[in-house]
Amino acid sequence: MTTASVPFRGLIAISIMLATIMQVLDTTIANVALPHMQGNLSATQDQITWVLTSYIVASAIMTLPTGWLAGRYGSRRVFLVSTAGFTVTSALCGMANSIETMVLFRILQGCFGAALVPLAQSTLLDINPKEKHGSAMALWGVGVMIGPILGPTLGGYLTEYYSWRWVFLINLPLGIITFAGLFFFMPDSKRSDRPFDAFGFFTLMLVIGSLQLILDRGETVEWFSSREILFYCAVVASAAWMYGVHAKMSKNPFLSPALFRDRNLVTSLVFIFFVGIILLATMALLPPYMQNLMGYPVLDVGTLMAPRGMGTMVAMMIVGRLANRVDPRLLILTGLSLTALSLYEMSLFTTYVPPSLIVGTGVIQGFGLGFIFVPLSTVAYATLAPQYRAEAAGFFSLIRNMGSSIGISMVMTVLSRNMQINHAYLSEFVTPFSTRVSLNQVPGALEQQAGSVLQMLDAEVSRQAATIAYVNDFRLMMWIVIAAAPLVFFLRKEKPNQESAVSA
Repeated sequence: MTTASVPFRGLIAISIMLATIMQVLDTTIANVALPHMQGNLSATQDQITWVLTSYIVASAIMTLPTGWLAGRYGSRRVFLVSTAGFTVTSALCGMANSIETMVLFRILQGCFGAALVPLAQSTLLDINPKEKHGSAMALWGVGVMIGPILGPTLGGYLTEYYSWRWVFLINLPLGIITFAGLFFFMPDSKRSDRPFDAFGFFTLMLVIGSLQLILDRGETVEWFSSREILFYCAVVASAAWMYGVHAKMSKNPFLSPALFRDRNLVTSLVFIFFVGIILLATMALLPPYMQNLMGYPVLDVGTLMAPRGMGTMVAMMIVGRLANRVDPRLLILTGLSLTALSLYEMSLFTTYVPPSLIVGTGVIQGFGLGFIFVPLSTVAYATLAPQYRAEAAGFFSLIRNMGSSIGISMVMTVLSRNMQINHAYLSEFVTPFSTRVSLNQVPGALEQQAGSVLQMLDAEVSRQAATIAYVNDFRLMMWIVIAAAPLVFFLRKEKPNQESAVSA
Protein backbone atom coordinates (compact mmCIF):
# COMPACT_ATOMS: atom_id res chain seq x y z
CA MET A 1 0.00 0.00 0.00
CA THR A 2 1.43 3.38 -1.02
CA THR A 3 1.27 6.39 1.26
CA ALA A 4 -1.06 8.15 -1.16
CA SER A 5 -3.64 5.35 -0.89
CA VAL A 6 -3.79 5.11 2.92
CA PRO A 7 -7.41 5.82 3.98
CA PHE A 8 -8.39 7.46 7.29
CA ARG A 9 -4.93 8.95 7.71
CA GLY A 10 -6.24 11.56 10.16
CA LEU A 11 -7.95 9.02 12.41
CA ILE A 12 -4.83 6.84 12.43
CA ALA A 13 -2.74 9.87 13.43
CA ILE A 14 -5.13 10.69 16.31
CA SER A 15 -4.97 7.11 17.59
CA ILE A 16 -1.18 7.12 17.36
CA MET A 17 -1.00 10.44 19.21
CA LEU A 18 -3.11 9.07 22.05
CA ALA A 19 -0.83 6.02 22.31
CA THR A 20 2.26 8.23 22.43
CA ILE A 21 0.88 10.58 25.07
CA MET A 22 -0.39 7.67 27.16
CA GLN A 23 2.99 5.95 27.25
CA VAL A 24 5.16 9.04 27.77
CA LEU A 25 2.87 10.41 30.49
CA ASP A 26 3.40 7.28 32.56
CA THR A 27 7.14 7.91 32.67
CA THR A 28 6.66 10.96 34.92
CA ILE A 29 3.04 11.08 36.10
CA ALA A 30 3.65 8.68 39.01
CA ASN A 31 6.56 10.69 40.49
CA VAL A 32 4.47 13.09 42.57
CA ALA A 33 2.20 10.27 43.81
CA LEU A 34 5.03 8.21 45.35
CA PRO A 35 4.60 9.50 48.95
CA HIS A 36 0.89 8.61 48.89
CA MET A 37 1.64 5.17 47.39
CA GLN A 38 4.31 4.54 50.01
CA GLY A 39 1.88 4.97 52.89
CA ASN A 40 -0.97 3.12 51.22
CA LEU A 41 1.17 0.15 50.18
CA SER A 42 3.21 0.05 53.41
CA ALA A 43 6.49 0.35 51.50
CA THR A 44 9.91 1.61 52.57
CA GLN A 45 11.67 4.47 50.78
CA ASP A 46 13.90 2.08 48.82
CA GLN A 47 10.96 -0.14 47.88
CA ILE A 48 8.77 2.66 46.57
CA THR A 49 11.48 3.89 44.19
CA TRP A 50 11.15 0.57 42.34
CA VAL A 51 7.72 1.74 41.17
CA LEU A 52 9.65 4.12 38.89
CA THR A 53 12.80 2.07 38.32
CA SER A 54 11.00 -1.15 37.33
CA TYR A 55 8.98 0.66 34.66
CA ILE A 56 11.99 2.48 33.21
CA VAL A 57 14.22 -0.60 33.08
CA ALA A 58 11.52 -2.84 31.57
CA SER A 59 10.61 -0.21 28.99
CA ALA A 60 14.26 0.35 28.01
CA ILE A 61 14.94 -3.37 27.56
CA MET A 62 11.79 -4.10 25.55
CA THR A 63 12.38 -1.12 23.25
CA LEU A 64 15.23 -3.12 21.71
CA PRO A 65 13.18 -5.85 19.92
CA THR A 66 10.50 -3.44 18.63
CA GLY A 67 11.93 -3.37 15.10
CA TRP A 68 12.23 -7.15 14.86
CA LEU A 69 8.72 -7.73 16.26
CA ALA A 70 7.20 -5.22 13.82
CA GLY A 71 9.03 -6.85 10.93
CA ARG A 72 8.08 -10.38 11.92
CA TYR A 73 4.45 -9.92 12.97
CA GLY A 74 3.51 -6.58 11.38
CA SER A 75 3.30 -3.13 12.97
CA ARG A 76 -0.48 -3.29 13.31
CA ARG A 77 -0.53 -6.50 15.33
CA VAL A 78 2.33 -5.42 17.60
CA PHE A 79 0.70 -2.01 18.10
CA LEU A 80 -2.64 -3.58 19.06
CA VAL A 81 -1.10 -6.09 21.49
CA SER A 82 1.05 -3.36 23.07
CA THR A 83 -1.92 -1.00 23.48
CA ALA A 84 -4.17 -3.69 24.97
CA GLY A 85 -1.44 -4.93 27.31
CA PHE A 86 -0.52 -1.42 28.42
CA THR A 87 -4.17 -0.58 29.16
CA VAL A 88 -4.81 -3.77 31.14
CA THR A 89 -1.60 -3.46 33.18
CA SER A 90 -2.41 0.21 33.90
CA ALA A 91 -5.71 -0.94 35.43
CA LEU A 92 -3.85 -3.58 37.44
CA CYS A 93 -1.43 -0.94 38.75
CA GLY A 94 -4.39 1.15 39.85
CA MET A 95 -5.80 -1.81 41.78
CA ALA A 96 -2.53 -3.03 43.34
CA ASN A 97 -2.71 -3.60 47.10
CA SER A 98 0.93 -4.37 47.90
CA ILE A 99 4.33 -3.12 46.81
CA GLU A 100 5.21 -6.52 45.33
CA THR A 101 2.18 -6.59 43.02
CA MET A 102 2.69 -2.94 42.10
CA VAL A 103 6.29 -3.53 40.99
CA LEU A 104 5.23 -6.64 39.04
CA PHE A 105 2.47 -4.76 37.21
CA ARG A 106 4.80 -1.83 36.52
CA ILE A 107 7.31 -4.22 34.92
CA LEU A 108 4.57 -5.62 32.69
CA GLN A 109 3.33 -2.11 31.91
CA GLY A 110 6.84 -1.09 30.84
CA CYS A 111 7.20 -4.20 28.66
CA PHE A 112 3.94 -3.59 26.81
CA GLY A 113 4.40 0.19 26.56
CA ALA A 114 7.96 0.06 25.19
CA ALA A 115 6.86 -0.36 21.56
CA LEU A 116 4.22 2.39 21.52
CA VAL A 117 6.45 5.43 20.95
CA PRO A 118 8.84 3.98 18.31
CA LEU A 119 5.96 2.32 16.42
CA ALA A 120 4.04 5.59 16.50
CA GLN A 121 6.99 7.37 14.89
CA SER A 122 7.64 4.77 12.20
CA THR A 123 3.93 4.40 11.39
CA LEU A 124 3.47 8.14 10.91
CA LEU A 125 6.41 8.13 8.51
CA ASP A 126 4.98 5.12 6.65
CA ILE A 127 1.44 6.49 6.15
CA ASN A 128 2.55 9.98 5.05
CA PRO A 129 4.33 10.98 1.83
CA LYS A 130 7.85 12.33 2.16
CA GLU A 131 6.78 15.96 1.75
CA LYS A 132 4.59 15.62 4.86
CA HIS A 133 7.16 13.93 7.07
CA GLY A 134 7.96 17.22 8.80
CA SER A 135 4.32 17.76 9.77
CA ALA A 136 4.01 14.12 10.85
CA MET A 137 7.05 14.38 13.11
CA ALA A 138 5.68 17.63 14.55
CA LEU A 139 2.51 15.79 15.51
CA TRP A 140 4.46 12.88 17.01
CA GLY A 141 6.81 15.25 18.81
CA VAL A 142 3.95 16.98 20.59
CA GLY A 143 3.15 13.76 22.44
CA VAL A 144 6.77 12.94 23.23
CA MET A 145 7.71 16.42 24.44
CA ILE A 146 4.48 17.40 26.20
CA GLY A 147 4.12 14.16 28.16
CA PRO A 148 7.07 14.75 30.54
CA ILE A 149 5.97 18.36 31.05
CA LEU A 150 2.30 17.69 31.82
CA GLY A 151 2.93 14.43 33.70
CA PRO A 152 3.91 15.92 37.10
CA THR A 153 1.15 18.55 36.89
CA LEU A 154 -1.57 16.04 36.03
CA GLY A 155 -0.23 13.53 38.54
CA GLY A 156 -0.24 16.15 41.29
CA TYR A 157 -3.81 17.21 40.49
CA LEU A 158 -5.18 13.66 40.41
CA THR A 159 -3.36 12.70 43.62
CA GLU A 160 -4.42 15.85 45.45
CA TYR A 161 -8.12 15.84 44.55
CA TYR A 162 -8.86 12.17 43.84
CA SER A 163 -6.44 9.30 44.57
CA TRP A 164 -3.02 8.13 43.48
CA ARG A 165 -4.78 5.19 41.80
CA TRP A 166 -6.20 7.54 39.17
CA VAL A 167 -2.64 8.21 38.01
CA PHE A 168 -2.89 4.77 36.40
CA LEU A 169 -6.65 4.40 35.89
CA ILE A 170 -6.70 7.49 33.65
CA ASN A 171 -5.10 5.30 30.97
CA LEU A 172 -8.24 3.15 30.67
CA PRO A 173 -10.35 5.50 28.49
CA LEU A 174 -7.30 6.58 26.50
CA GLY A 175 -6.27 2.96 25.90
CA ILE A 176 -9.75 1.86 24.80
CA ILE A 177 -10.08 4.74 22.32
CA THR A 178 -6.56 4.11 20.99
CA PHE A 179 -7.17 0.38 20.53
CA ALA A 180 -10.45 0.99 18.69
CA GLY A 181 -8.86 3.54 16.36
CA LEU A 182 -5.93 1.31 15.51
CA PHE A 183 -8.12 -1.80 15.12
CA PHE A 184 -10.52 -0.22 12.64
CA PHE A 185 -8.27 2.14 10.67
CA MET A 186 -4.57 1.18 10.83
CA PRO A 187 -3.29 -0.77 7.80
CA ASP A 188 -0.81 -3.60 8.19
CA SER A 189 2.83 -3.29 7.16
CA LYS A 190 5.17 -5.50 5.19
CA ARG A 191 6.70 -8.41 7.05
CA SER A 192 10.14 -9.98 6.92
CA ASP A 193 11.53 -13.37 7.86
CA ARG A 194 14.69 -12.01 9.50
CA PRO A 195 15.79 -14.49 12.22
CA PHE A 196 15.83 -13.41 15.84
CA ASP A 197 19.30 -13.00 17.33
CA ALA A 198 18.64 -14.30 20.86
CA PHE A 199 22.23 -14.01 22.05
CA GLY A 200 22.53 -10.44 20.74
CA PHE A 201 19.27 -9.45 22.45
CA PHE A 202 20.33 -11.07 25.72
CA THR A 203 23.69 -9.27 25.85
CA LEU A 204 22.15 -5.90 24.90
CA MET A 205 19.43 -6.49 27.50
CA LEU A 206 22.15 -6.91 30.12
CA VAL A 207 23.89 -3.72 28.96
CA ILE A 208 20.75 -1.55 28.95
CA GLY A 209 19.26 -3.04 32.13
CA SER A 210 22.49 -2.76 34.12
CA LEU A 211 23.16 0.76 32.87
CA GLN A 212 19.69 1.85 33.93
CA LEU A 213 20.21 0.30 37.36
CA ILE A 214 23.52 2.17 37.70
CA LEU A 215 21.78 5.45 36.93
CA ASP A 216 18.77 4.81 39.15
CA ARG A 217 20.61 3.34 42.14
CA GLY A 218 23.92 5.21 41.98
CA GLU A 219 22.95 8.26 44.04
CA THR A 220 21.28 6.10 46.70
CA VAL A 221 24.23 3.75 47.28
CA GLU A 222 27.10 6.25 46.85
CA TRP A 223 28.00 5.34 43.26
CA PHE A 224 31.33 3.57 42.77
CA SER A 225 31.98 3.08 46.45
CA SER A 226 29.21 0.48 46.36
CA ARG A 227 29.79 -3.15 45.36
CA GLU A 228 26.36 -3.17 43.77
CA ILE A 229 27.31 -0.43 41.29
CA LEU A 230 30.69 -2.03 40.58
CA PHE A 231 28.89 -5.30 39.80
CA TYR A 232 26.55 -3.53 37.36
CA CYS A 233 29.57 -1.86 35.70
CA ALA A 234 31.24 -5.23 35.24
CA VAL A 235 28.07 -6.61 33.66
CA VAL A 236 27.85 -3.63 31.26
CA ALA A 237 31.48 -3.96 30.17
CA SER A 238 31.44 -7.73 29.70
CA ALA A 239 28.05 -7.84 27.96
CA ALA A 240 29.00 -4.98 25.61
CA TRP A 241 32.24 -6.77 24.71
CA MET A 242 30.39 -10.02 24.05
CA TYR A 243 27.85 -8.28 21.83
CA GLY A 244 30.60 -6.53 19.86
CA VAL A 245 32.39 -9.80 19.16
CA HIS A 246 29.12 -11.58 18.37
CA ALA A 247 27.94 -8.82 16.00
CA LYS A 248 31.17 -9.08 14.01
CA MET A 249 30.79 -12.84 13.57
CA SER A 250 27.00 -13.13 13.12
CA LYS A 251 25.32 -12.98 9.69
CA ASN A 252 22.18 -11.46 11.23
CA PRO A 253 23.15 -9.44 14.32
CA PHE A 254 20.37 -8.10 16.52
CA LEU A 255 20.94 -4.49 15.39
CA SER A 256 21.17 -4.13 11.61
CA PRO A 257 24.63 -2.85 10.57
CA ALA A 258 22.87 -0.56 8.05
CA LEU A 259 21.71 1.63 10.93
CA PHE A 260 25.26 2.56 11.86
CA ARG A 261 26.34 3.20 8.27
CA ASP A 262 23.76 5.98 7.89
CA ARG A 263 25.44 9.25 8.84
CA ASN A 264 22.19 11.15 9.38
CA LEU A 265 20.80 8.55 11.76
CA VAL A 266 24.02 8.21 13.78
CA THR A 267 24.38 12.00 14.11
CA SER A 268 20.71 12.29 15.06
CA LEU A 269 21.17 9.64 17.72
CA VAL A 270 23.93 11.71 19.31
CA PHE A 271 21.74 14.82 19.06
CA ILE A 272 18.67 13.17 20.60
CA PHE A 273 20.86 11.96 23.46
CA PHE A 274 21.63 15.60 24.31
CA VAL A 275 17.99 16.61 23.83
CA GLY A 276 17.01 13.87 26.30
CA ILE A 277 19.44 15.31 28.85
CA ILE A 278 18.00 18.82 28.60
CA LEU A 279 14.35 17.77 28.37
CA LEU A 280 14.05 15.83 31.63
CA ALA A 281 17.09 17.11 33.57
CA THR A 282 15.57 20.58 33.67
CA MET A 283 12.25 19.05 34.70
CA ALA A 284 14.01 17.25 37.54
CA LEU A 285 15.71 20.42 38.81
CA LEU A 286 13.00 23.07 38.61
CA PRO A 287 10.29 21.55 40.88
CA PRO A 288 12.55 21.09 43.96
CA TYR A 289 14.15 24.47 43.28
CA MET A 290 10.76 26.19 43.28
CA GLN A 291 9.34 24.19 46.19
CA ASN A 292 12.32 23.97 48.56
CA LEU A 293 14.00 27.33 47.96
CA MET A 294 11.13 29.55 46.88
CA GLY A 295 8.29 27.96 48.83
CA TYR A 296 5.85 27.36 45.97
CA PRO A 297 3.10 24.77 46.56
CA VAL A 298 3.17 21.74 44.24
CA LEU A 299 0.13 22.84 42.21
CA ASP A 300 1.64 26.29 41.62
CA VAL A 301 4.84 24.62 40.45
CA GLY A 302 2.88 22.68 37.85
CA THR A 303 1.06 25.82 36.74
CA LEU A 304 4.29 27.79 36.28
CA MET A 305 5.91 24.97 34.31
CA ALA A 306 2.96 24.35 31.99
CA PRO A 307 3.82 27.29 29.64
CA ARG A 308 7.05 25.46 28.82
CA GLY A 309 4.92 22.84 27.10
CA MET A 310 2.90 25.50 25.34
CA GLY A 311 6.11 26.93 23.90
CA THR A 312 7.01 23.48 22.60
CA MET A 313 3.61 22.99 20.97
CA VAL A 314 3.70 26.38 19.24
CA ALA A 315 7.24 25.74 17.98
CA MET A 316 6.25 22.35 16.59
CA MET A 317 3.28 23.83 14.75
CA ILE A 318 5.55 26.42 13.16
CA VAL A 319 8.34 23.98 12.33
CA GLY A 320 5.87 21.49 10.85
CA ARG A 321 5.04 24.09 8.20
CA LEU A 322 8.64 25.19 7.68
CA ALA A 323 10.16 21.70 7.47
CA ASN A 324 9.94 21.47 3.67
CA ARG A 325 10.87 25.11 3.03
CA VAL A 326 13.81 25.75 5.36
CA ASP A 327 17.03 23.77 5.74
CA PRO A 328 16.45 21.56 8.82
CA ARG A 329 20.01 22.22 9.96
CA LEU A 330 19.16 25.93 10.28
CA LEU A 331 16.06 25.08 12.31
CA ILE A 332 18.10 22.86 14.63
CA LEU A 333 20.71 25.59 15.13
CA THR A 334 17.94 28.06 15.93
CA GLY A 335 16.52 25.67 18.50
CA LEU A 336 19.93 25.08 20.08
CA SER A 337 20.50 28.83 20.34
CA LEU A 338 17.14 29.42 22.05
CA THR A 339 17.70 26.53 24.44
CA ALA A 340 21.19 27.79 25.36
CA LEU A 341 19.78 31.31 25.86
CA SER A 342 17.10 30.05 28.26
CA LEU A 343 19.64 28.05 30.25
CA TYR A 344 21.90 31.10 30.44
CA GLU A 345 19.00 33.12 31.87
CA MET A 346 18.33 30.31 34.36
CA SER A 347 21.99 30.35 35.43
CA LEU A 348 21.33 33.90 36.72
CA PHE A 349 18.52 32.78 39.06
CA THR A 350 18.70 33.78 42.73
CA THR A 351 16.81 32.67 45.84
CA TYR A 352 13.92 34.79 44.61
CA VAL A 353 12.84 34.50 41.00
CA PRO A 354 9.70 36.33 39.84
CA PRO A 355 7.06 34.05 38.32
CA SER A 356 7.25 35.98 35.04
CA LEU A 357 10.94 35.03 34.65
CA ILE A 358 10.23 31.35 35.36
CA VAL A 359 7.47 31.35 32.75
CA GLY A 360 9.57 33.35 30.26
CA THR A 361 12.61 31.08 30.42
CA GLY A 362 10.35 28.03 30.27
CA VAL A 363 8.59 29.25 27.12
CA ILE A 364 11.91 30.06 25.41
CA GLN A 365 13.35 26.67 26.32
CA GLY A 366 10.21 24.83 25.21
CA PHE A 367 10.25 26.79 21.96
CA GLY A 368 13.90 25.89 21.39
CA LEU A 369 13.39 22.20 22.09
CA GLY A 370 10.45 22.17 19.67
CA PHE A 371 12.65 23.67 16.96
CA ILE A 372 15.24 20.94 17.55
CA PHE A 373 13.00 17.92 17.93
CA VAL A 374 10.88 18.05 14.78
CA PRO A 375 13.58 18.60 12.12
CA LEU A 376 15.89 16.17 13.94
CA SER A 377 13.21 13.45 13.94
CA THR A 378 12.65 14.09 10.22
CA VAL A 379 16.26 14.26 9.04
CA ALA A 380 17.19 11.15 11.07
CA TYR A 381 15.35 8.97 8.52
CA ALA A 382 15.90 11.10 5.42
CA THR A 383 18.68 8.87 4.08
CA LEU A 384 17.55 5.59 5.64
CA ALA A 385 15.75 2.89 3.67
CA PRO A 386 12.08 2.46 4.74
CA GLN A 387 12.51 -1.17 5.84
CA TYR A 388 14.80 -0.04 8.66
CA ARG A 389 12.46 2.64 10.06
CA ALA A 390 10.82 0.59 12.82
CA GLU A 391 14.16 -0.68 14.09
CA ALA A 392 15.73 2.78 13.86
CA ALA A 393 12.74 4.36 15.63
CA GLY A 394 13.11 1.91 18.51
CA PHE A 395 16.80 2.70 18.86
CA PHE A 396 16.06 6.43 18.52
CA SER A 397 13.57 6.27 21.43
CA LEU A 398 15.98 4.17 23.48
CA ILE A 399 18.84 6.66 23.08
CA ARG A 400 16.51 9.55 23.98
CA ASN A 401 15.43 7.76 27.15
CA MET A 402 19.02 6.87 28.01
CA GLY A 403 19.97 10.52 27.60
CA SER A 404 17.20 11.50 29.98
CA SER A 405 18.27 8.92 32.57
CA ILE A 406 21.94 9.89 32.35
CA GLY A 407 21.05 13.59 32.40
CA ILE A 408 18.92 13.29 35.54
CA SER A 409 21.54 11.20 37.35
CA MET A 410 24.32 13.57 36.30
CA VAL A 411 22.65 16.83 37.36
CA MET A 412 21.40 15.36 40.65
CA THR A 413 24.86 14.02 41.52
CA VAL A 414 26.54 17.32 40.64
CA LEU A 415 23.82 19.19 42.56
CA SER A 416 24.29 17.11 45.72
CA ARG A 417 28.08 17.41 45.71
CA ASN A 418 28.08 21.12 44.89
CA MET A 419 25.66 21.80 47.74
CA GLN A 420 28.10 20.18 50.17
CA ILE A 421 31.10 22.01 48.71
CA ASN A 422 29.30 25.37 48.66
CA HIS A 423 28.06 24.91 52.22
CA ALA A 424 31.60 24.20 53.45
CA TYR A 425 32.97 27.20 51.54
CA LEU A 426 30.32 29.65 52.72
CA SER A 427 30.61 28.42 56.31
CA GLU A 428 34.24 29.54 56.36
CA PHE A 429 33.02 33.15 56.44
CA VAL A 430 30.68 32.59 59.39
CA THR A 431 33.05 33.10 62.34
CA PRO A 432 33.13 35.43 65.37
CA PHE A 433 35.87 37.38 63.57
CA SER A 434 34.02 37.86 60.27
CA THR A 435 33.39 41.49 59.43
CA ARG A 436 30.22 40.48 57.56
CA VAL A 437 28.66 38.55 60.46
CA SER A 438 29.14 40.67 63.58
CA LEU A 439 27.59 39.92 66.94
CA ASN A 440 26.76 43.62 67.19
CA GLN A 441 24.18 43.01 64.45
CA VAL A 442 22.37 40.36 66.52
CA PRO A 443 19.42 41.76 68.51
CA GLY A 444 19.89 41.48 72.26
CA ALA A 445 16.76 39.38 72.65
CA LEU A 446 18.26 36.71 70.41
CA GLU A 447 21.58 36.53 72.29
CA GLN A 448 19.84 34.41 74.92
CA GLN A 449 18.88 31.93 72.19
CA ALA A 450 22.27 31.32 70.64
CA GLY A 451 21.33 27.80 69.53
CA SER A 452 18.32 29.03 67.56
CA VAL A 453 20.35 31.81 65.99
CA LEU A 454 22.98 29.33 64.81
CA GLN A 455 20.29 27.06 63.38
CA MET A 456 18.80 30.00 61.47
CA LEU A 457 22.22 30.97 60.23
CA ASP A 458 23.01 27.41 59.10
CA ALA A 459 19.65 27.20 57.33
CA GLU A 460 20.41 30.38 55.39
CA VAL A 461 23.90 29.15 54.50
CA SER A 462 22.35 25.89 53.25
CA ARG A 463 19.80 27.85 51.23
CA GLN A 464 22.46 29.97 49.54
CA ALA A 465 24.65 26.92 48.92
CA ALA A 466 21.73 25.13 47.25
CA THR A 467 20.97 28.14 45.08
CA ILE A 468 24.54 28.27 43.80
CA ALA A 469 24.47 24.51 43.13
CA TYR A 470 21.26 24.79 41.10
CA VAL A 471 22.49 27.65 38.92
CA ASN A 472 25.76 25.77 38.34
CA ASP A 473 23.71 22.86 37.02
CA PHE A 474 21.82 25.17 34.67
CA ARG A 475 25.13 26.57 33.43
CA LEU A 476 26.49 23.04 32.91
CA MET A 477 23.50 22.17 30.72
CA MET A 478 24.00 25.38 28.74
CA TRP A 479 27.54 24.29 27.87
CA ILE A 480 26.29 20.82 26.90
CA VAL A 481 23.90 22.41 24.40
CA ILE A 482 26.66 24.61 22.99
CA ALA A 483 29.00 21.62 22.69
CA ALA A 484 26.35 19.71 20.69
CA ALA A 485 25.88 22.51 18.13
CA PRO A 486 28.79 21.57 15.77
CA LEU A 487 27.17 18.17 15.15
CA VAL A 488 24.64 19.89 12.90
CA PHE A 489 27.25 20.12 10.15
CA PHE A 490 27.37 16.30 9.91
CA LEU A 491 23.73 16.14 8.84
CA ARG A 492 22.72 15.83 5.20
CA LYS A 493 19.74 17.71 3.86
CA GLU A 494 18.82 15.76 0.75
CA LYS A 495 17.86 12.12 0.45
CA PRO A 496 19.99 10.05 -1.95
CA ASN A 497 18.45 7.84 -4.57
CA GLN A 498 16.48 4.84 -3.37
CA GLU A 499 19.03 2.32 -4.61
CA SER A 500 21.77 3.74 -2.45
CA ALA A 501 19.50 3.94 0.51
CA VAL A 502 18.50 0.32 0.23
CA SER A 503 22.03 -0.89 -0.32
CA ALA A 504 23.16 0.97 2.77
